[in-house]
Amino acid sequence: MDPLPLKARLYVVAVAMSALPLLCLALINGATSVDVIDLLFLAALYIISDSIGSKGSRDAVTIALGSVSAMAALPLLGGWGAIILACSTAFATDSPPLIKRVFNTSQLVLAAGASALCFVLMGGSEITEDSFPQIILPFLLALTVHCLVNGALVAGIVHFAQGVPVRTVWHGTMAKSVSGYVGYGLFGLLLAVLWAPAGADVGPAAAVLVLLPLFVARWAYAQYAEEQRAYDRTVRTLIAAVETKDLYTRGHSERVAAASVLIARAIGMREDRVASLRYAGMLHDVGKLGVPTRVLQKTGQLTEEEFAAIKLHPVRGLEMIREIEFLGEAFAGIMHHHERLDGRGYPMGLRGAEIPEFARAIAVADAFDSMTTTRSYRGARTPEDALVELRRCAGSQFDTVMVEALVSALDEHQWQSETTPLFDVTAEDDVVPAPSGSPVFDHDDPRSVAAHPPSKNPAP
Repeated sequence: MDPLPLKARLYVVAVAMSALPLLCLALINGATSVDVIDLLFLAALYIISDSIGSKGSRDAVTIALGSVSAMAALPLLGGWGAIILACSTAFATDSPPLIKRVFNTSQLVLAAGASALCFVLMGGSEITEDSFPQIILPFLLALTVHCLVNGALVAGIVHFAQGVPVRTVWHGTMAKSVSGYVGYGLFGLLLAVLWAPAGADVGPAAAVLVLLPLFVARWAYAQYAEEQRAYDRTVRTLIAAVETKDLYTRGHSERVAAASVLIARAIGMREDRVASLRYAGMLHDVGKLGVPTRVLQKTGQLTEEEFAAIKLHPVRGLEMIREIEFLGEAFAGIMHHHERLDGRGYPMGLRGAEIPEFARAIAVADAFDSMTTTRSYRGARTPEDALVELRRCAGSQFDTVMVEALVSALDEHQWQSETTPLFDVTAEDDVVPAPSGSPVFDHDDPRSVAAHPPSKNPAP
């Protein structure tokens, strides 16, 4: 683990110093009011959940499952007991560095304190015969506060440690975990109702009834996540092979996948299809493995024969990966991402709605990244100029809906290209409408003979 920057270390110290007085108050005030047996049982559950969940998993479900025991403490042990219970995370068996253990414990103590205060102010209390269902609203508000405080403190450490804006951390990671955190936290109320003498009076055995199914569900989710990681490793291996052969497109596949995902989410595509589109974006150029290296790396004008070899790469790509079953709908995106709305694309000359949705999204993402990165034969354009060019060619080459979706998405998400403009690039250098009767050109390759006539003495 790299050492934390000074600002991050000072932030950890500030969080720890804020949590320490609160913990001391909880120990003093809870010494006589907290049921020690219940506290120890809940602490054991907390440690087990934290320890098992931390092994090889970084998803929001892992974070949320720990909230079951944490939130059950409010109606079972009261506010002071919930704060004391938060210290249990310091004894988790995943053995993080000391500074991380201190921060994790401190931020959970503060989150527990804030949620306990909210719970009490909203009329929440320990479970009695008369407290249910009136306790539900205070519990929900307390759970939300716990999640928000926890998320804000985590966003702060990421900001100081990695320089990422707090807003970016929240929208990129923490916001996605809120629903899972709150959903799993509600199981804490169920656990408390089953456990408490004034409830179902099942006692600690309630933990088995509530947590065992959740552990099984998380195990199944972990298996699914590992399968997805295996898919990613397969795809990245293929991408590495392509980028080793075509040096000037290094990082291109990842960026096309990222832009395709932005487009998909902007048009409201289902998340399962978004995942498949991401694979299509990553593998859209895999067929270039079948194109001669000298053609891919050529800096001069391409001959008819050389451009014909490049035009075959979508077909070659499909041939290479057609046995990879998990790609599903991605095949269509890979095969047809060079089709044009006006029918002058390749390999099949499809028109308009005949072109699969995946292919229409990837075509826009591919052209955008091509224009905003430097190639061997021309410099990069700014994202703003690239969007203007995409809009100019919308309706003839690109799907207008996909172009506007990318424009909308980039208004909210800053695009990170790996290069900056080296010199001015005219529209004709990137997206040139092919003259009637001439060979269809490749928007990704202005060296093609469609943009320039073949040389009399073409390079071998």
